Formats: sequence, C-alpha cells, structure tokens
Amino acid sequence: MNLFSFSRFAAVVVKEFIQMRRDRLTFAMMVGIPLMQLLLFGFAINSDPKHLPTAVRIAENSQFARSFVAAMQNSGYFTIVSRTASEAEAAELLARGEAQFVIDIPADFARRVQRGERPAILVEADATDPAATSNALGALSTLAQTALDRDLAGPLARLKSGPPPFEVRLHRRYNPEGITQYNIVPGLMGVILTMTMVMGTGLAVTRERERGTMENLLATPVRPLEVTLGKIVPNILVALIQVTLILLASYFVFHVPMVGSLALLYACAMVFVFALLGVGITFSTLAKNQMQSMQMTMFFFLPNMMLSGFMFPFRGMPGWAQAIGEVLPLTHFLRIVRGILLKGNGLAEVLPELGPIVAFFLVVMAIALKRYRRTLD
Repeated sequence: MNLFSFSRFAAVVVKEFIQMRRDRLTFAMMVGIPLMQLLLFGFAINSDPKHLPTAVRIAENSQFARSFVAAMQNSGYFTIVSRTASEAEAAELLARGEAQFVIDIPADFARRVQRGERPAILVEADATDPAATSNALGALSTLAQTALDRDLAGPLARLKSGPPPFEVRLHRRYNPEGITQYNIVPGLMGVILTMTMVMGTGLAVTRERERGTMENLLATPVRPLEVTLGKIVPNILVALIQVTLILLASYFVFHVPMVGSLALLYACAMVFVFALLGVGITFSTLAKNQMQSMQMTMFFFLPNMMLSGFMFPFRGMPGWAQAIGEVLPLTHFLRIVRGILLKGNGLAEVLPELGPIVAFFLVVMAIALKRYRRTLD
C-alpha cells in the first residue's frame, strides 16, 4: 500500500472545496473579516484626532481674543461648537461629552497683554481619554508663541522678542495625571460583556438544534417570546457577576476613581446586557450550527472593538466610521461607564446615551422573534 496517493489527496482537496462552497456563511466570513480589518485599519483608525469640539467663554471681544480663537481653529485640532456664558454651562458640556475643550479668556486679557503682564488663558480638557487630547494640547504651546504675531505691531513689537505674550494654563478634567488605566479598565467592562453575552446566547439555540433537544422544546406549548426570555435570563446573573468583578478589580487593583452612582451604573449595564443578549439570540436563530454562530459573533465583535472608541479615539475617525460607531451599543455604553465613574454623571447626562441602546435592543429583539421558528425547518 502506497504511503501517499496523489489521487486520494486530490479527492480530499476537492471534497473540502465542495464543503466550503456549500457553507457560504463560513466562506463569507473568511473573506469578510480580513477585508473589514483592512478597511478599518486603513481608513477608519486615526491616532491623531483633529477638529475636536471646543467651547469658548470669552469675557471680552478684543482683537487679541479673536486672534487666539482663530489660531486654534486654523491649527486643525479645534472646532468651535459653542460659546458659553458661564462656568456651569461649560462644565455641563464637558460632562455630557459635547465638548472636548473649554477655552476661558478673561475680561482684562487685551489690556494685560499690552502691559506685558502675560495673562493666563484657561483651557479645560476632558482628559478621560488621554490619547484623544494629547496632540491637541501639545499644539497649544505653539499657539501661545505665534497666535498674536500680526497684532503685536508698532509699539507692541517688543513683546515678540521675549516669552509668549500670554500663558496657556491647562486643566485636565477627570484624569489630571493622564493615566491610561482610567480610560481602558472601565471600557473593558463593555468589551468583556460584548464578547461573553453575545457568544453565550448565540450558541443557545444552535446547541440545542445540534444535540437534538430542540425537538422536545418545539413539542411543548412554549411561545417564542417565552423561549427567547428563557434563554436570556440565566445570562443576566453571569453578567452581574462579571460587572461586579470588573468594578472590584478597577477599584482595588487599578485604583480607578468611582465618582458617580454605582446603582446607576448597574442599571445601565443591565440595559446594555439585554441589548447584547438580543444580538446573541438573533444570531442563534440565523446560524445553522455553533460554528456559524461563533463566526457571526466575531463579525459583530470586531467593529465594536474598532469603532466604539475603546482602542482608538472616536473623534479621530472619519464621519462614515463615526456614523457606524453610533449604531453600536458598545459606543454608548463606553461613554456611560466612563462618565459615571470618572465624571460623576447622573441620570440626566446618561439618558442621551441610553436611548440608542434601548432602540438597538428593540430592533434586534424584533428580528429574533420574527426569525424564531416553531418547526425544525
């Protein structure tokens, strides 16, 4: 007997190609996942975000103040989205995430510049994600040197030869030391829940179908909604344990501050978990076997990791990538968990991010219930 037969080898190869052709979903994943990675890393990922939303609070409308604001916009890192009248309004914009920076120019700015007193401009930054603000803050030191060059003419030209005519005083809010763990560790809660909840429920129905126990379930008078909720509820306890363990590790191991309400965080986490479990149930009704269910999970998990703001600054991505990211529940949950733990956000600040998660849950649950079949076909 020959140790190796080319004909037998060729038969196995042909058989594998035929099986691959029949399993179209697996073949699509083999092509789709690398293509998605190529597109996301090539076009969507940017570690140097620009055009960051900035609010300004100008106590005087002098030429010097206008020149500094114009220089900030011309740098490409800052985009003025609001003009605030009070510190409370500016703080609210930072807490909600509507502004990444707040620029505060004092009332006597022009007069003190002319006298050579080097007045201070206060720049408050939302530093929960140090990577999103580091380059923009670095550009401010250059602006202090050159922003007023055109205005310092005639008798004021002497101010160009010395130190900068004004001082940029930085105030990094929520994470003054720029510790990356404060941003990464809370975000891991959403990432871990996304992987485990979607995969766990995604295998629920397909596992029973492969084991043959689906026949017994279909023979009972259980309705689709009852089956769906029955698959979801046991995973809620697992999610609660995961959230608790992550919070304990965040506080005792990584020393992440917990400024806001933990009860509110748990409530928001449960809404997020229900949305993920709905995705898993939907995948389990679409997949023919457990392998396909796991492939769907990875196809869902990858854009969540890349486009949610967990690995890369969200505002550094192009508009189309941000639009996709806004649909994903992980994007909104990251803002919620970081806002509660680091900023002390309450229900008023959290509600705008909870709405898209609830809408996502309703859509995927509607699909799951529609796809659920009470027959084996």
